[in-house]
Amino acid sequence: MKQSEIKELSTAELQEKLGETKKSYSDLKMAHAISPLENPIQLRGIRRTVARIATELTKRELQ
Repeated sequence: MKQSEIKELSTAELQEKLGETKKSYSDLKMAHAISPLENPIQLRGIRRTVARIATELTKRELQ
């Protein structure tokens, strides 16, 4: 997800999306530990998406 897409979502949607992406990240990480993924770079992309969503939530809490 891009930052512009994240800004358009509501806080509740962001929290839901954060839970989903964290779960998919942990699932992919487990799958990668068992057998290597075809594209391990997707782990980095999902991790960065989690960080973007968490940053936006924190920013909204501080305002």
